[in-house]
Amino acid sequence: MSAMRQQFDVAERVRQVIGEAGCTQREFARRVVMDPSKLSRSLSGSRRFTVAELARIADAGNVDAGWLLGTTTDGAADGAADGAADGGAGRADGGAAGAPRPPAPTAPPDSGRPLQIVRETVRLIAERGFHAVRVADIAAACDTSTATIHYHFPGRAELLEAAVRWCMDEDTARRAARIAEADDAREELRQLIALQAPYTERQRQQWLVWMDLWAEAARSTAIGRLHADFYQQWRRTVAEVIRRGIEQGVFRPVDPKFSALRLTALIDGLAIQVLATGPGAGSTTAEAMDIACNAYVDTELAVRRPGADATAARRSGADAAGPTADQPGP
Repeated sequence: MSAMRQQFDVAERVRQVIGEAGCTQREFARRVVMDPSKLSRSLSGSRRFTVAELARIADAGNVDAGWLLGTTTDGAADGAADGAADGGAGRADGGAAGAPRPPAPTAPPDSGRPLQIVRETVRLIAERGFHAVRVADIAAACDTSTATIHYHFPGRAELLEAAVRWCMDEDTARRAARIAEADDAREELRQLIALQAPYTERQRQQWLVWMDLWAEAARSTAIGRLHADFYQQWRRTVAEVIRRGIEQGVFRPVDPKFSALRLTALIDGLAIQVLATGPGAGSTTAEAMDIACNAYVDTELAVRRPGADATAARRSGADAAGPTADQPGP
């Protein structure tokens, strides 16, 4: 069998797994922690699946990785990937070789070994920092072996990329849900800002992983591309919201792209302050970050209501003049 023919056959089998999973191609990419564009190119034949990607696809589809590669005819293999990685034979529920492959199980989207590995990696990176996390730590957290971790993610760079991509996908899903609830573009932007403020433990974890990504992006071309892709996606989303706000008349006719860049810089800077300071006097809170970002939107983007300019001018003048008898200083 030629290499090109084998590549085509592998892609066809992966398409079958995706079809039986009952989800979109983008959602399946999220389940196997894979860049959607890489999945698309691999399915079209312009890129080869890596062994680790096929292992994650086999795990998500509850099929044998050998079947995906065309080296076996036995499709179902519940736990075969983990068993093989741990040195065991695995347990095949599909019957004798040559038996028809059953449909993929109706498991929840967050099930499966790869996503368990990624979630634990996110938690450990947030707690200790990327360079302090060993593969053995991740294996212990997942109650499995280091061989299983390497089976799904060959190296530390792949683990970091998968962790960041998972955070990105989680953020994108929450963002879409929040925007759908908004009445206008101003409310959409308010919701986006609230999602970025690290109020919850999950949000704090994702910001801490993102901060490690910044450091790695400065040293790694591959991670740098992932970093750039996410920022382009985020700024494009913000710019589109601002553009809609201009059309709706709730925002002034500003440059959407430049305004998105400025707001993103403000969000990043304030998030670092929130994470770098603990609770107590003088610390920056998630609520303060939320208020500050919304104040920027109100002063720099929002259409001013009649009388708002005069009120703002009086406040500005009072601030410039300093405290008065009726307005004591600190």
